[in-house]
Amino acid sequence: MTANTDNLESFRALALQVTCHAVNQASDRQTARALILKSINRLASQIAASIAFIGSDCRLIVLPEYFLTGFPLGESLAVWAEKACLEIDGAEYEALSKITQKHRIFLAGNAYELDPNFPGLYFQTCFVIDPSGSVVLRYRRLNSMFAPTPHDVWDKYLDCYGLEGVFPVAKTVIGNLAALASEEILYPEVARCLAMRGAEIFLHSTSEVYGKTLTPKDAAKITRAVENQAYVVSANTAGIIDSPIPQASVDGGSKIIDHRGIVVAETATGESMAAFAEIDLAALRRDRHRPGLNNLLSRQRFELYAQSYQQSHFYPPNTMLQGEIDRKHFIQTQQATIERLAKLGVI
Repeated sequence: MTANTDNLESFRALALQVTCHAVNQASDRQTARALILKSINRLASQIAASIAFIGSDCRLIVLPEYFLTGFPLGESLAVWAEKACLEIDGAEYEALSKITQKHRIFLAGNAYELDPNFPGLYFQTCFVIDPSGSVVLRYRRLNSMFAPTPHDVWDKYLDCYGLEGVFPVAKTVIGNLAALASEEILYPEVARCLAMRGAEIFLHSTSEVYGKTLTPKDAAKITRAVENQAYVVSANTAGIIDSPIPQASVDGGSKIIDHRGIVVAETATGESMAAFAEIDLAALRRDRHRPGLNNLLSRQRFELYAQSYQQSHFYPPNTMLQGEIDRKHFIQTQQATIERLAKLGVI
């Protein structure tokens, strides 16, 4: 295939809406791995066909949340780690890398991943693979209801990766890329910390409810784009199959939003490559350098808020540093936080 011509100021991006084939019903690791590789092979064909339709200037493709496995449904951390979690240098990443090399694209997605620094745990990881096949960004979801996060092992995670590893931004030929996972679009601080480090394009792998009315997440996508003067490329699932939940519970609405908050591409339900659009980096950068009322990023006064954040303690860090964790831990920790905040009169 002819290599795409580099264009630092303009290219096309695709939020590829595909069905998630869950591995919950797989009886063992070997069966689950076979299902995962089958999903990757299916994706390879869909990506090739999408690029053939959109054009060779399609340089960025974003995939949905946990597109290879679905999410745990009662499995213990140990069982899910064995069955569904990828290894950092595993065969799954190698297979995905071959797709990026073949088509000279940046491929973003989200998967459950093991980390040898944290035995007994896993992280929900957003990744970006570049056209050479290298993983150039690995972001671990920071806010999750039922999965371990870096905040749950905060002190050790900082020792291993530092604060820049918590909020990574990949500076590439197609712009400064950063990732957000699913409901994290509702947490303005995460996107803001990435914008502080230069993020221009938020890659949002999600699996969420879609409907005719404006959902909180859709409102947040527009807000994150406007307040950070950044693109949001949001890829939703086209349903989850081989799972007890109704297939279409999380289906539709993948979209691309520009730095002005304008939805420039969107698709409805079902598997679709319709959510593609031009990423005009030159326009974004011009607006970021233009003085005036609408240049919100340059008008931020972070010193106003730093002390309030520093002295406030809500959900506690470091709760998963010791011992084996039962799934009850997540809801119990949240309940204790709610009770403490109520006693303080905060809520």
